[in-house]
Amino acid sequence: MTAETTDPVRLPDGPHIPKGVAALGFFAARRRALAVVSARYGDCFTIELPVFGNTTIISDPTLVRELFAAPGDLVARASNLGTVLGPGSTFSLEGDEHRARRKLLVPPFHGKRMAAYEEIVAEEVDRETANWPQGREFSTVEPMRRITLDIILRAVFGAQGEALAELRRMLPPMVPLASLMVVLPPALRRDLGPWSPWGKVMRSRARYNEIIASLIAQARSDPRFADRSDVLALLMSARYEDGSAITDDHIGDELLTLLAAGHETTATTLAWAIERLRRHPALLHRLAEEVDSGGTAFTQATIWEVQRTRPVVEAMFRVARKRISLGQWVIPEGNAIMTSIALMHSSPRHYAEPQLFNPDRFLGGNPDSMTWIPFGGGIRRCIGAAFANMEMMVVLRELLSRFEFATTNGPAERRRSRGIATTPAAGGRAVVFRRTPTPGSARTAAVG
Repeated sequence: MTAETTDPVRLPDGPHIPKGVAALGFFAARRRALAVVSARYGDCFTIELPVFGNTTIISDPTLVRELFAAPGDLVARASNLGTVLGPGSTFSLEGDEHRARRKLLVPPFHGKRMAAYEEIVAEEVDRETANWPQGREFSTVEPMRRITLDIILRAVFGAQGEALAELRRMLPPMVPLASLMVVLPPALRRDLGPWSPWGKVMRSRARYNEIIASLIAQARSDPRFADRSDVLALLMSARYEDGSAITDDHIGDELLTLLAAGHETTATTLAWAIERLRRHPALLHRLAEEVDSGGTAFTQATIWEVQRTRPVVEAMFRVARKRISLGQWVIPEGNAIMTSIALMHSSPRHYAEPQLFNPDRFLGGNPDSMTWIPFGGGIRRCIGAAFANMEMMVVLRELLSRFEFATTNGPAERRRSRGIATTPAAGGRAVVFRRTPTPGSARTAAVG
C-alpha cells in the first residue's frame, strides 16, 4: 500500500541516456521507445522525460493498483487541465471534496439511466450518416467526433436549439487549444487580446459560462424539469449528504470536464474500431451477423479488444506530493509516475499473443481490471466509462445495421499522437455501401 515514508529514496533502474536523446525518442516514437526500454528493464523503470522530468514508469498491475488507490495528499495528477476546466471540475478537487463529488456524479451514468440515452445516440448516428458517400473511401474520425459531440451536448448538457448550435461551433476548437496551452509554462498563458491563443481560450470560456447559465435558468423554469434525464438536470437535483446542492459554476465546470474527457476519446476509439475491423474480414462478418440477430456479446468483446490494442490514452501521469513507498520502491517528492497503458495492454505476461486483434479473448467474462485499464482505475477512474461503453455499443450497432463495410488488405494505419489522444494516422478510413434494413434486426436490440 502506498504510504508516506522517511526511508532513503530507492528508484528502479533505467537507461542512462542524455535528456535530449530521451526527449527525441519520447516524441518521435514513444510507444516503440518504451517497449525497447521495458524489454531491457522490465515493468518498472526510471527515465528522464521532457516536461515531466525524472519519471518512474510502471506497468506492473500490483504497482498500478497501489498507485490508483493512493490518497490525494500523497499523489496528485500531473496535469494543469483544471486551470481550464475550472475549480469545480473533478480534475481540480481532492480528498473528501473529490469523493463527495464523485458520489453525486455516479448515478446519472449507471443503471436504467443508460436506456434513456440510447435513443439520442441512434438519432445522432442517423443524422450524421444520412449523406455518407457509398463506394468511396473517406475518413471516419471527424464524423465520429461530430456524433459524440452532439450526443454529449444533448444527453449531458441538455442543449437544444441555438445553445446546441453555438456549443457545437465553439467547443471543438476551444478544448484542444486549451489542452495544449495548459502544458506550457504559466508565463505563456497570458491574455494578449482576442487573437492571442490564451485570449481565445479565456473568451471562449467566458461565453461558455454564459451559455451554461442560460441552460440552467431554462431548466429551473421548465415545468417538466422533474422528468428530464439529461445530466445537467440530474446534477441540479443532486444533493450532498448535508443537503446542499452543487453550485451553478461547478455544474458548468463538471459538464465541460465530461465533454473534454469523453468527446474525442470515444470518437477516436470508434474510428480505430472501423480501422481494425476492415482488416479482419472474418471478425467483421461475425459482428454483422450478431448485430442482425440482436446479440451483443461479440460487439462488446470487440470494443474491449479495440481499447486493449489501440488505447486512445496510452499513459496516465501522477506526481508524488511527498516521499512515498510504492511496492519495493521509495519515490521522492516531486517525482513523476507514469502508468503505461500501452505497455500493460501489450504484455505477453497478461495476454496470449498480445499483438493479435482477437475479441474472442474477452468472450465469456469481463476484462481483468488489473491489466485492462483504458478508463484508468481507483478513485480517479473515468466517471463516464459506462456512458462511453453504451455510446460505442450503440454507434457500432447502428453503423453495421445501416452499412456494409468494405474490407482491405492494406497495412494498418499508423498511430498518430494528438497530444492526449492517439488517433489513426489516416483517420480510420472506410468504404461503405448502404444496406436494406433487416426487419426485426438489432436497431431495436437492447444494449447489454
